[in-house]
Amino acid sequence: MELATPELAALNEVIRNHLHSDVVLIRQIAEYIISSGGKRLRPVMHMLIARALGHDSGTRHLLAAVIEFIHTSTLLHDDVVDESALRRGKNTANAVFGNAASVLVGDFLYSRSFQMMVSVGSMHVQEILADATNVIAEGEVMQLMNAHDPDVNIEGYMQVIRYKTAKLFEASTRLGAVIANTSTEIEEACSIYGQAVGTAFQIIDDILDYEGNAEEMGKNVGDDLREGKPTLPLIIAMQRGTDEQRELVRNAIIHGDAEHLPQIVQAVHATGGIDFSREVAIKEARRGCDALEILPASQYKKALIEFALQSVDRRA
Repeated sequence: MELATPELAALNEVIRNHLHSDVVLIRQIAEYIISSGGKRLRPVMHMLIARALGHDSGTRHLLAAVIEFIHTSTLLHDDVVDESALRRGKNTANAVFGNAASVLVGDFLYSRSFQMMVSVGSMHVQEILADATNVIAEGEVMQLMNAHDPDVNIEGYMQVIRYKTAKLFEASTRLGAVIANTSTEIEEACSIYGQAVGTAFQIIDDILDYEGNAEEMGKNVGDDLREGKPTLPLIIAMQRGTDEQRELVRNAIIHGDAEHLPQIVQAVHATGGIDFSREVAIKEARRGCDALEILPASQYKKALIEFALQSVDRRA
């Protein structure tokens, strides 16, 4: 996204300036994860929303860095909880540095992000980010409770996504409106856009676990299944499949077993699990685009709409 290039350059400078610590291991791990090829999606959306609403101060870059630090800290903790060894095509920080160091550096990034957000001097900004981090933590616990449970329904699955993934997207876009001093109506519209796009993005991620490949995704195909995650493609396969297909998927979720991954992939496709999930993601992306109708026409608004549509048309 060409419009984001100068924004990302400014963001990266802020990130580097605020990563400093006298503790060598903190610098090493923070640098490792921050430089590991992330798309900076949430910060980019935040900065583009701010620009679409006429905001032109450096506050957007500072808050974009806060958002990226919060996101990175959740990744560090996620990879420990999920025992992941690969992310974005690289070894995870916990695989390189160990679980204890990864968790503690994640805590450092969380606390550093709160130091930074306080410097903005806005109670509303602090409320939004404090609420977001709390909801994300609730989503993590929900996901842990749902692990290896084949009876999770679509509503339960969507609630985890809204909390664990979409909440930071939602906070990011809401903050773009807040620092632009817009109306409550526009702030809410931007919030809806972020939530919808974040939801769509996660659903596509879950689809790719059954139709992607490790090289493109930067993670191992079937990882969600090995972690016992009852994602939407699997839920639909169990609802629509034959008794044999249903038992195959149920047992794989219960035991976190990817031994029969090829048969499960076949079942997910045959039952329409992929197509159904993709349609849900597309509807979410369109809901996000509709919410932006209230924004004035600009190149930034156009880029945000294009981003929403591209989020459901990707292979990684």
